[in-house]
Amino acid sequence: MISNLAALPIVIPLIAGVLAALFHKKLKIVRVYAQVLTLINTGVVAYILFYVHQNGSVILESGDWMAPFGIVLVADMLSMTLVLTTNIVAIACIFYAPQSLSQKQEEFYFYTFYFLLISGVSGAFITGDLFNLFVFFEVLLMASYGLIVLGGEKVQLRESMKYVLINLFSSMLFVTTIAFLYSVVGTVNMAQIAERVGEVEQTGILTTIGILLFFVFGTKAALFPLYYWLPRPYIAPNPVISALFGALLTKVGIYSLLRVFSLIFVHERDVTHEFFIWIAALTLIFGAIGALSTNNIKLVVAYNIIPAVGFMLVGIGVYNSTGFSGTVYYLVHDMIIKAALFLLVGAVAYLVGTSDLRKIRGLIHHYPLLGWMFFISAFVLAGIPPFSGFVGKLVLLQGAMEADRIIIAIIGLGSSLLILLSVIRIFVRGFWGEKDESITPNRKAARGFIMPVAFLLFFSIILGVGAEWFYPSIESIGEYLMNPENYIESILKE
Repeated sequence: MISNLAALPIVIPLIAGVLAALFHKKLKIVRVYAQVLTLINTGVVAYILFYVHQNGSVILESGDWMAPFGIVLVADMLSMTLVLTTNIVAIACIFYAPQSLSQKQEEFYFYTFYFLLISGVSGAFITGDLFNLFVFFEVLLMASYGLIVLGGEKVQLRESMKYVLINLFSSMLFVTTIAFLYSVVGTVNMAQIAERVGEVEQTGILTTIGILLFFVFGTKAALFPLYYWLPRPYIAPNPVISALFGALLTKVGIYSLLRVFSLIFVHERDVTHEFFIWIAALTLIFGAIGALSTNNIKLVVAYNIIPAVGFMLVGIGVYNSTGFSGTVYYLVHDMIIKAALFLLVGAVAYLVGTSDLRKIRGLIHHYPLLGWMFFISAFVLAGIPPFSGFVGKLVLLQGAMEADRIIIAIIGLGSSLLILLSVIRIFVRGFWGEKDESITPNRKAARGFIMPVAFLLFFSIILGVGAEWFYPSIESIGEYLMNPENYIESILKE
């Protein structure tokens, strides 16, 4: 049945991860196996997205239990676009991994945890049930707990404690809030919740529950002031793991905010969405300042996650179809470019033996291709035309202007300049300048790092240069989010 397509992006990596554990020490086999399975899964996801684009959402009612009684998976344009982007990032990371990971790290179930992470992220994007969103959060978090300690170094164990504790608290608050919401509306199916919230007389209770969910998802997404935990745990593990974390984990939090606050909590927008605009402004400002405050090139990239999620929250806060379209476009762009930047700074740290910018100079003489790829990545991240970051920011700022949010638009433009300054100084101080004769070039290792990054940069450039091809589909997602009855009717076929 066609409806079973919705489960494949979850089931394929889940089964692949279990099977990878059976021969985890046979590295040559498990590497090829993981790469082939990732490519197959990406092909399947691309086909599902094409089918959904042509025929509409694919709804799977598990066990033939009709919604809202059974578990529902919803493969619509929004969820499948993000699942495909997840798999594009996964392809780059799985081909980068053998160059970056030690033999010990690979043998200790890296590929199993990797597949479980992809399965959990895909499940969070596809589920149509709030409790199962919590379940898939736990799946991806369990996988991330295994990945963050992979290697067993002291810094990893120290940062993993912070990471586990903050996510444990967030998960407890999440499941408690779901229980509160269930007591009010009597269901956890997102479509039916959206249908029933209009019947609740005491809207203050719903607003309180909405704010609690905002704190849950805001913690996952690293919004102000809940971002304090993020930068160092994301740079503690191997660069390929940092790339997976930076590209995917915070984006699940933003997706959850986008879905929930365009579908369910729309009854008191003058409270909730006004609050989002202020939080977005503070997130943009403090994230950009954080990126400028350090000389650790990995930390610079990690801090730049924070203003990016601030930009995405602007689109949710302005609550119009242009803003939603901008959030989705910027979300796709940022997943790809953050992965590319984490892989690039990981390669630099590996090749020169340090991530301290004060100890790096003249790298472009030894690794010119790597240097120019970083230069392009900096422009993509900052939103310089004609790259994808420019298109996403342009649409977001257009949405802000349509909603007469001029101040947040100005803050967004100002933070973009600070973002550009934070990353371009890595190029100017680390790659440019006189040749460092103390560096012994390792061009074989550099070649292994270049192809996965070039693969990601290709998509970033295409998303910018070919925006006229992609934007109409993203624009339709924005209009779809502005009309939640379309989502409700596709699931509750009454």
